[in-house]
Amino acid sequence: MNVTHRKSRRGRILVATALGTTLLGVGAVATAMAGETSPASRAPAAPASPKSATTAAEPTGGLIVGYKSKAQEARSAKAVRKDIGAKAAQTGEKLSYERRLGNGAALVSLGGVRPAKDVTKLMDRFRADPDVAYAVPDRQVPTPALESPRDPGRSSEPSGDTDRFSEQWNLFEPTGGMNVPDAWRTSTGQGVTVAVLDTGITKHSDLAVNTVDGYDFLADTFQAKDGDGRDSDPSDPGDATKPGECGGQGSRSSWHGTHVAGIVAAADDGKGIVGVAPGAKAQPVRVLGRCATPDSDIIDAITWASGGTVADVPDNPTPARVINMSLGQEGVCTPPMQLAVDQAVQRGTTVVVAAGNRGNLPEPQDAGNFDYASCDNVITVAATDREGNRAEYSNFGNAVDISAPGGELLTSKNPKNGILSTVNSGEDGPASESFEFEEGTSQAAPQIAGLAALMIAANPALTPAQVESAIKENARPLPGTCEGGCGAGLADAAKTVASVSKGAAPPAAGSPSSPPSDSSSASPSSPPSSPSPSVGTGQAADGKDLSACLKNTCEVEVTSGDTIRLDGTAGVDEFTVVSVADNTLTFTASSGNGAQQSSGSQTSPGRSTINDLVVDLISVNGDRAIIRLS
Repeated sequence: MNVTHRKSRRGRILVATALGTTLLGVGAVATAMAGETSPASRAPAAPASPKSATTAAEPTGGLIVGYKSKAQEARSAKAVRKDIGAKAAQTGEKLSYERRLGNGAALVSLGGVRPAKDVTKLMDRFRADPDVAYAVPDRQVPTPALESPRDPGRSSEPSGDTDRFSEQWNLFEPTGGMNVPDAWRTSTGQGVTVAVLDTGITKHSDLAVNTVDGYDFLADTFQAKDGDGRDSDPSDPGDATKPGECGGQGSRSSWHGTHVAGIVAAADDGKGIVGVAPGAKAQPVRVLGRCATPDSDIIDAITWASGGTVADVPDNPTPARVINMSLGQEGVCTPPMQLAVDQAVQRGTTVVVAAGNRGNLPEPQDAGNFDYASCDNVITVAATDREGNRAEYSNFGNAVDISAPGGELLTSKNPKNGILSTVNSGEDGPASESFEFEEGTSQAAPQIAGLAALMIAANPALTPAQVESAIKENARPLPGTCEGGCGAGLADAAKTVASVSKGAAPPAAGSPSSPPSDSSSASPSSPPSSPSPSVGTGQAADGKDLSACLKNTCEVEVTSGDTIRLDGTAGVDEFTVVSVADNTLTFTASSGNGAQQSSGSQTSPGRSTINDLVVDLISVNGDRAIIRLS
């Protein structure tokens, strides 16, 4: 049984159940060709969207072409090359087959950038073929497309050993914050990987322990700016441009991916900042470089990050349960974009997308007019300011699902009203690690991606549809105003995580992870210290009584011989770890008089039930494991 969700015109979830087949329609695009075998798990492709018929042509060097499943081109690499060759002869253009994308579409090279009128003719030629489901331009996504159109100027600050948590108003302030610290009492995101599709990442002490291997998907060496094309190194060499490059006056490097990654998963190490999900792992997937990036690279990155197969790229050893995409441009969600998203969701990956930053232009923009933000099966995120209003730059509309803090720098004339996160001090190439306040829906989206990680760690069985539904159902009304539509409201992390965590009690007021009650939206009068996101009383030790497990969900690190004493309300008084090895936890559960009730083992990640006690094995690292009892 497959469950998918799609966004209606009102931005609501529609849940559909497929019985023995998909609900993706007829005339589907095949996902593999002979000689280019696709895994059996790869989902059938989506049909051409009605929007695709009106996809505007633009100067481009490539087309993305999807063949219907009945066509020979869908089963044979030789056939697709023959078809492209025939169309080249018919049009007089230098067309060639470049590669098969991870979503099953064919990338057709036009032999160089062609003017829009020629692209239109070529698309019409392919679309007239009854074996072709769609043909769209391989559009170039500008690297700064989702950034605020205003440049507040560089305000980076040295890293040092200072605890900056008190400046992260977006996490805890009662007016405009997301109520994140209380959520940490239940979950910190342990065991969940969040792929950050962005500019890559730079070295930063706040990110080092919470980063897993990623990939660089930039195929063009000029755009990649690192001397080569695709490779296993997602390091960000900088995306600065010189005057005249990309038709602009030149720009500094943004370190955008590093900033986004910090918002998701910066470590709680007593210095610097803390990510929304400090127990999760950020996976840098480089798709943005100098000037722009073709859709074909982003489509392959979505496929790879979610555990799909991309030709000539090693499979992802740690597939992401969440993807963050703080990128996009004006346009529609094309069939190949939608297909990549649908396949990722079918693999169990939640896809979070920024709504875009064109809300304050003379003609304010609806998020439905931006490509990835308008796709079905994604969580589209608008941005709010410190007072809980829609940030003036944020896109809005029916395509928006939820809002999160994005900050407001210039209007408030206070740089600390932005979102603080990790960056690099280099103007061009990397220099030293630092921090910077920034604003944008690019900053709002990773807070929702981090919230999704908290939820999945608390309940690994959640589907992407359930993640989206819970976030929306537990949002609170915007404290301020929003013209045009800001989705279900402002996300509430604690309420949302509690709603999906079996047996989790609401966080108690005044807990160690809560900010002072007199915190205001202007500035905390008594800045909180950095919280410990650990749940319970700390690390389990042999025979240690973790009394926090008596009333609330208890999340702890354990090793062989550790015993956790409970109050017996779940039918268990003592939970003892027999061994932790080979990614497996072996345990016994006993009643108060010492009589053994049961024993068992669980492989990570997974869940076991003893009487009414739920045991979630979140992760194993050598002889130690993270478990949650509820």
